[in-house]
Formats: sequence, structure tokens, C-alpha cells
Amino acid sequence: MSFTQELAAHTQELRQQIHAMPFNRALADGSLSPEIFQGYIIQDAHYLEGFARALSLAASKAPDAQSIAQLAGSAAGAIAVERELHAHYMGLFGVTSDDFEGTDVSAACDHYVSFLLRSAAIGDFPEAVTALLPCFWIYRDIGKEIAQTSRADNPYSAWIATYSGEAFDQSVQRMLDLVNKVADDASDATRARMHHAFQRSCWHEWRFWDSAYHREGWKQPRPEDAVTG
Repeated sequence: MSFTQELAAHTQELRQQIHAMPFNRALADGSLSPEIFQGYIIQDAHYLEGFARALSLAASKAPDAQSIAQLAGSAAGAIAVERELHAHYMGLFGVTSDDFEGTDVSAACDHYVSFLLRSAAIGDFPEAVTALLPCFWIYRDIGKEIAQTSRADNPYSAWIATYSGEAFDQSVQRMLDLVNKVADDASDATRARMHHAFQRSCWHEWRFWDSAYHREGWKQPRPEDAVTG
């Protein structure tokens, strides 16, 4: 069993729950509310900016030129997806640049990006790349699953095509290969940290979609909850 197969086995239940989420089921059959997807695509654009920064930080710690090039290329690719895919859907759903700039980063998005940046900045290289893996892997698997049942007239067909396509599949496989390579040379303690980072990122993936589906921002304290002297 490869290291990434170990990661998959240890997070199987959570990843299955992500696949079964109302957001992804509605995305698959095209019934997802335009308002929900509009909020999601804004948050995803914010997320991808942070994701690209985390990839760049991880690249700076890479032990060899090939890994540096791979991660730097993925960072550039994340920005390209942000510009192309989100421009398409923001135009389709009437989201202006002012709407995007005026929408605060959600708590779920902020926490996920902060975790990735912290892992890349403070963690070692194995921990950093493993924390970044779920965004590649889970999106690929969901994209491919949805593509098997989605209709041609699905309003979210461009999103589905992006994450089920050959180009993204190849980038995911390169990331899986990199994590396996790093794990082969890692100590037991490092591999344990890699497992923890992967599990945390999988949870953040679930939380991001759950938050988008329920259109959650930042929970605020209620006046009735205040403690009085």
C-alpha cells in the first residue's frame, strides 16, 4: 500500500461524506441554487489566491528543482483557474468586481487558507505538500464522479469539465506521486504529521462546502448571550 493509499483509507468515511454533501449532489444534477453557487464561487476565488500563496511557500522549501518547478507551476495554474473559471461564472451570475471585492472572506475560507499558509510557512516540506493534497485530490474525484451522471445542459458544466478533465487529472497524479516520494524518505514521526495535515485539510474541504451551501459568514455573538455582572 502506498502512502497516499494509507491517507485515503484513514479518511475514507469523511471523504465519502464530502461526496454525498447536498452541495455536490445538487451540483451534479444542476439543481444547485444560483445564489448558493454565486456565494461559493466568490469564496473559491478568495481561497485559490491563498492556495496559490501556500503552494509558492511550499515550493520554496522543496528539496530539488523538479519539485520546485512542479509546485510553482501548480501555483500559477491555481491563479489561471481563478481568473478563467471564476470570470466565466461571475459573468454568468452577474457578479461584478465590486461584488467580489465587497464580499468578506467567510470564516470557513479564512480558516482553511490560514491552515494551509501555516502548514507551508511553519511546517516542514512533507507536512506542507500533504496539507495541500486534498484540494487537488478531492476536487478531482468529485469532478469525475459528477461528470459520469451530469447532463450536457447542466448550468455548472464548465466547473465539472475543469475538475474532471485530463489536464487536472495529470496535475493531481503529479501531486500524489510527490507526496508518495516524500513519504518514502520520511521518518515515522514525519509520516504521522503528514497524516494529521491531510486529515485536517480534508475536514476543511468538508467545512468549506458545508459553509457555502448554508451561506454562512462569521457567526456573531447575540446580545442575549452576554454575561452581565
